[in-house]
Amino acid sequence: MTSITALLPAITEAGQIAQHYYRHGGRVGTRLKADRSVVTEADTAVEALLRQAIGDCFPGVNILGEEGGAVYDPQRPYTFVIDPIDGTRAYLAGSPDWAISAALVGAGRPIVAALYAPATDELFLSIVGRGATLNGAPIAASRGGQLAGARFSGAKHRLESLAAIEPRIETAPRVPSLALRLARVASGALDGTLAAPNSHDWDLAAADLLVHEADGVMTTLTGQLLTYNKPRPVHGALIAAGRARHAALLGIIRDRLAEFA
Repeated sequence: MTSITALLPAITEAGQIAQHYYRHGGRVGTRLKADRSVVTEADTAVEALLRQAIGDCFPGVNILGEEGGAVYDPQRPYTFVIDPIDGTRAYLAGSPDWAISAALVGAGRPIVAALYAPATDELFLSIVGRGATLNGAPIAASRGGQLAGARFSGAKHRLESLAAIEPRIETAPRVPSLALRLARVASGALDGTLAAPNSHDWDLAAADLLVHEADGVMTTLTGQLLTYNKPRPVHGALIAAGRARHAALLGIIRDRLAEFA
């Protein structure tokens, strides 16, 4: 169950489908879901393709997808968690910062991950215990525990709270796709991120494994690892960074949780 190779052709094809709609953004059909988030024709087409490919490659595996239904089934040992387009509003706006995400979860934690950003041709892959790669090259989260000079991306008020503690941090433009933002932490392009609450399994599972396999850490504000494939696939505020910097952030945030939640 741990091989991602069988799904790579489908992930590449999914990227091509999404790119087709992306290049013709004015003709992408959209609708609002009950939670007021946007879903597009591209979301629906990509998820359908990935569900078919996963079913063909891994018969009987559970699938939890953003558009096709959050199906919780504790009786089956493995669940694929997929997000057809993470960063839909950025996608519609013509920004390149969106991604297709797929992760295999076992015992509540991701064990295989693929995250593909077609507009920038970035393919992140990871298998638990084997590290993480970007377009075939190993990646690693940035080292060091200092906050001065470190580049952070995230919600404005959280960065302002952090800057009030350490004004020498550098703030990078917010990456609209949370999954891609976390992947940029895994690759060292960002030194850390502070994520808002109410993200879902499909936003996080693949990027979670990438961060940890790149020698980074992603947790809640109190330092807890995330557990996936629960009846309610929603998570609170998060922090992600390289190991030493993550520890420093936890130390700072511990007594200021209300400011960062």
